[in-house]
Order: sequence, then structure tokens, then C-alpha cells
Amino acid sequence: MKHILRIIRFTRELRGYYYLISALSILVAAVGLVQPLLSGWAIDELRRGTDSNINRLVIIVVGIFVSDLASNLISNINGYYGDQMSARLYKVLGERYYKHLMTLPQSYFDQELTGKIISRLSRSVVQITNFMQMWSNNFLQFIFSTVLSLAIVAYYSIPVALLLFTLYPIFILMTIKASGTWQGYQAKINHNNDIASGRFAESIGQIKVVKSFIQEKREISFFQKHTNNVIGLTKPQSRFWHTKDVVRRLALNAIFFAVYLFIFVQAANGLLTPGQAVALILYAMQIRIPIFTISFLVENTQRAIADSKDYFDIIALKPDIEDTASAKRLVVRKGQITFSDMSFAYGDKKVLKNINVTVKPDSKVALVGESGEGKTTLTNLLLRLYEPQYGTIMIDDQDISQVTQQSLRENIGVVFQDPALFSGTIRENISYGNSSASIEKITQAAKSANAHEFIEKLEKGYDTEIGERGLKLSGGQKQRIAIARALLKDAPILILDEATSSLDSKSEAMVQTALERLMKGRTTLIIAHRLSTIQDVDEIITLSKGTISEIGSPAQLSKTDGIYAQLLALQQGKSESSKKKLQEFEMSA
Repeated sequence: MKHILRIIRFTRELRGYYYLISALSILVAAVGLVQPLLSGWAIDELRRGTDSNINRLVIIVVGIFVSDLASNLISNINGYYGDQMSARLYKVLGERYYKHLMTLPQSYFDQELTGKIISRLSRSVVQITNFMQMWSNNFLQFIFSTVLSLAIVAYYSIPVALLLFTLYPIFILMTIKASGTWQGYQAKINHNNDIASGRFAESIGQIKVVKSFIQEKREISFFQKHTNNVIGLTKPQSRFWHTKDVVRRLALNAIFFAVYLFIFVQAANGLLTPGQAVALILYAMQIRIPIFTISFLVENTQRAIADSKDYFDIIALKPDIEDTASAKRLVVRKGQITFSDMSFAYGDKKVLKNINVTVKPDSKVALVGESGEGKTTLTNLLLRLYEPQYGTIMIDDQDISQVTQQSLRENIGVVFQDPALFSGTIRENISYGNSSASIEKITQAAKSANAHEFIEKLEKGYDTEIGERGLKLSGGQKQRIAIARALLKDAPILILDEATSSLDSKSEAMVQTALERLMKGRTTLIIAHRLSTIQDVDEIITLSKGTISEIGSPAQLSKTDGIYAQLLALQQGKSESSKKKLQEFEMSA
């Protein structure tokens, strides 16, 4: 019940629709209750067998027709508003989920599959929408028609009303007792569906890898394994539920047998007129429908609770990183970055320990270290995607934990090793960080990124659709679009996950020229993947075992026995062991 109230509160902004649909549902129920009464009157009029009651019979028939017509019209109006409510409910639930996801820390997305996140939204929205429609359309109608029907039946026969009333506690109690087991099965079904959906999204997103390694059967087999698990769980779940439903319905059958027998005996003894007997039977049948509807109501309520649990669990997650009440806007005047006594760990795994370093304004600094030594983590901490456990990060003597996240990220441009483009046009991708930019500024950024020439050759130029993740472009073209995006953002601090490491020599030269333009006049942190790039930086920071091993210019560090000097030596070597060691540093010549 607590979860049901939570759903209702969560969607309260649509209460106008709930009230309207509920009112219309009650009207439908009220109109439906008129027909048994009119039918009983008609039978009693027919028994009289006189010509004088023809007019009354015509009026009764007209009344039945009007009630039928009213039920038709009101039901369809109700259906129309129900469709509007569903669409708006989908919007409300989807937007809240999406907005909340955007506030969650990077660590959440590190642990979750994209397909799972999407599957939970789809499943939850569908079930919550179905539940609210059912609640509005069926529940109040069910209550109203039951109470009024029992009142009318009691007017004619209190014993019959009492017999019919006993149906409810018996049926509801038996249904609730079966509910927990059903939900246990449903939780396991959802788990398997989420895994299958997560892998499905992964394999489609990396279809080239799947095809190039000829792993189509493996991916299909993985998907089938979990969908087969769903089938395997659905069988006992369904068998359990329907077995219990047979028992519930047997109890109903026995009570209705007693009701019908009592009505017929009373009518045979002259205690009820034939019309009253027919009316009572019709009302009993009307009560029978809501009783059987309880199974539908409970099953849908169970499904809504089970299938929306993950949705509300995610909504309940609190962001690890939030702006303080006193947070101010970051103002970057020089672009100096200072890490002071900073330490960070992913759970129990310590990644960075006691980092103390200052990156001077308008300098190019390369981060060098083996894979997993914390190079990317250091830049993620600067972006405040994660929060250090100890120490501070300062930009121009401003603690980044005391400034707004928006102003921090406004002042930092990023070019990833993977260009990370979106479906849409080239114009939209370049202006992603500045959607109001004019075509002149977009074009200038593209020219500076050495992208304008190839864009102009495309049939639709800057309005060319590039496909999901820019799949219609080459690697070099995508990187130049990403550089143009960073140029247009024009942030004073730049993070560069070296973008030339996977390009051919011609593309690399064009991208490198564009990067040099991008880095000019900015404080730049480079996650180095090529030794040739390192040689041109102002300073190198080497990381080893989570700490800073050495800091200095390329010329200074080349004369030591440190990591950089070792890499230079390995560059000269042609052996397989030299190449392997370079790969451990995610480095190439």
C-alpha cells in the first residue's frame, strides 16, 4: 500500500485527469445500475398482461436505450481522456527519470549497463501508466457499483446482500496471500530481462566488433539464455497464480450457487416477484464482474509495484556531488590548476595518493603512466565527475568544491580519444556546447579544426546527418569535428585525451595541427599516448603506483632514470618486449 501511495503522490500533477476520469467512470457505473432495475420493472409489467401498461413498457424500453447510449458516449469520452493522461504520464515519468539520471555521479554509470537503464524506464513507465489508468477507470467504478448494487440488493433481500458481501473479504484475502510469491518471481524475471536488454544494447552499439570476431551466435545465445530464464520463471509464476485463482473462483462459485438458489426459492414461494428476482440476479451478475475484476486489479497492482521498484530506487538515489548552498560561479582569470594533498579511491581501491602539483597558466602538461595509474581519473576529478576523499583542487585559488558544477564545466573544454559525437547534423555537433552559436562562428571553428574543407564537400554541408556516434564519418573527420566543438566552446582550460593515437599519418597531421590551434592560449592537460606529443609539452607529470613519480620538462626528465627516460629508451628498441612495455603505458612512438 505504501508503494501505491508513492506512485499516486509521484504523479499528483495529473490529478485533474484522475478526478475527471474517475467521475466519468462512476457515471458509467451509475448508468449500468439502471438497466437491471428497468429490466425487472418491464418483466413485472408484462405479467400484468393489460393494454394499459403499454405506455409504461415503451418508457422503460426508451430508458434502457438512453442508458445504453449514455454508457456508450461516456465510456468513449472517458477513453479519450485516458489516452491523454497516458501520454502526459509517460512524459512526466520519462522526464523525471531522465533529469534525475543527469544528476547522478559518474560512478553510477560506471556500474550500470545502458540497456538496463533504458529497460527500467520503459518497463516502469508502461506499468505505472497502466496502473494509474486502472486506478482511475476501474477502482472507483468498482467501489461505486459494488456499494450501490449491494444497497439495492439489500432493499429487496438482506440475506442475498450479506451472501454477496462475503465474497469480498474471502476473495481479497486469498489474493493478497498469493501476492508475495508472485512478486518474488517477477523480481527475478525483471532481473533477467534487464541483463538481456543491457547486452542487447551493448552488442548493437558495437556491432562491428561482433561481426569482425564472428560472434553473432554467441551474442544471440547470451540473449536467448536470459529470455529462456524468463520463460522458465514465467511458468511456475503463472501456474502458481492461476492455481490460486481456481481456488478463489471455486469459493465464488459456491457463494453464487447459494445466492441463485435462495433467489429462486424466494420467488417460487411468492416472496419475490419475477421482476424482482430477475433484477436481483442481474445485480448479482453485476457484482460478480467486479469480484472477478479483483484478480485483474491485484495482478496489475502487483506488476506496477514489482516493475516500478527499480524506477523509484533510482529516483531515490542521491547525487554524490551537489553544489553547496553558498557555491559561487567559477571565474577563471589565469587558468592555474593546483592539486593539494589530494587522494582518491574507487571504493576500497586506492588510485591516487597525496597528489601535490601546480599546473601553470597557459602551459601544456602531459600525464604519463601505466594503464590504471590514474591519468584519466585525475582529469575526471578536475571536471568534478568524482569527488576526492582527501585534499583540494583549486583553479586560480578557487576550490572547485565551492563553485557551481555548471560554471566549472563551462570553463573546461574536453577532447576525448573517442570523439563521442551524437546523431544529428555536423552543425548540431559542433555547436553542442553553444547551441546559440551563429553559422559564422561554427564555420570559423571548423576552419580552425581543419574540418571546413571536407564538410564543404558533403552534399548538405554543415546540415549533413552523421549517424549514431558519427558512424558516417572517418576517424580523422570525427576528431576534427570534436576539436571544432571544443574550439567553439572556447574554454580557458583544456583536457586532451590525445586524439591522434588511432589515426593514419595523414589524418594525424591534420588533427595535430588543429590541436595546436586549440591549445594556444589555454592551460592544457594531455593524457599522453604518443611520445612524439610529449616532446612538445612544457611539463611532464609521471604517475606510478598512484603517486607522482617525477615532474619536469621533457629535456629535464630525459636525463634522469625515471619513467620518461625509460620510455625514450624503449622507443629505440625494436624487440617485442620493448613494444609490450610501451603498450603497458598506453604509449606508442
